[in-house]
Amino acid sequence: MTAEPSRIRSRNGLRADALRNRERILVAAREVFAERGIDAPMATVARRAGVGVATLYRRFPTREDLVRSAFARQMEICGGVLEEAVADPDPWRGFQRLVETVCALQREERGFPAAFFLAFPDATQHAQERVQGERHFAALVRRAQAAGALRPDFHPSDLLVVLVAHCGLVEALPDDGAASRRLVAYLMEAFRAEPARGALPPPSALRLSDFTDPSSPTAVRLGR
Repeated sequence: MTAEPSRIRSRNGLRADALRNRERILVAAREVFAERGIDAPMATVARRAGVGVATLYRRFPTREDLVRSAFARQMEICGGVLEEAVADPDPWRGFQRLVETVCALQREERGFPAAFFLAFPDATQHAQERVQGERHFAALVRRAQAAGALRPDFHPSDLLVVLVAHCGLVEALPDDGAASRRLVAYLMEAFRAEPARGALPPPSALRLSDFTDPSSPTAVRLGR
């Protein structure tokens, strides 16, 4: 006898209908967090997903659980790229790939930056992962500087400055990937001990009038 579709369990033990609800919640969470930030009401996420609030809390008892699950893939990518960067025999190549990957994730998932910076004081596992990541990045910086590739006055905290600045660009110009890539290329050149003066990515189509015209969507995003 064939089991009812809703009763069939997936590999992680969830019934098919429960798994669909979970995926709907995660998709809705990423959308809502991108639009309203990770402090958006959980009820808003539930409505967007088409499920009850009780269903959402049954799957994700806390906001931390929801944020971490919604951006689990992105966090895994960051962790994997950092491990590869530390293991790369060319520390500059590893450093560059790490910065470019994190900025690309900021561009693709606008709710991700807040999740990336999020630190819950009672989340011991999250704190341990963050501290380990900071140590690995600091070691990568030292190696790149020792190799003469990264400018000697670069400090690990400069990466956070870069990500905050890039996050601002992405929020102002969410559909302008060219502007994002060009900014990252400029920053990478600035970080080099001796700039390579290589070719930059193509420029953005952005014009000065986009900022001076009150009807421009860009001007609206910048608070004009």
